[in-house]
Amino acid sequence: MPLVEISLWPGRSAEVKERMIREVTDAVSRTSGAPLEAVEVIIREVPKTDWGIGGEPCSTKFPDQ
Repeated sequence: MPLVEISLWPGRSAEVKERMIREVTDAVSRTSGAPLEAVEVIIREVPKTDWGIGGEPCSTKFPDQ
């Protein structure tokens, strides 16, 4: 069934990630017709040093975020 993968920079609390999982699951279930129990959500935390935008590491481009 539906699998959603979300990539984020580290730093969000467990509570924020729990809410994100719940709300994404609800939205996917509602729009796809899949039962809530069938929707899977994976959150991957990627360090800014390993994420680039426009040829520049995010650790350099966004040092304070």
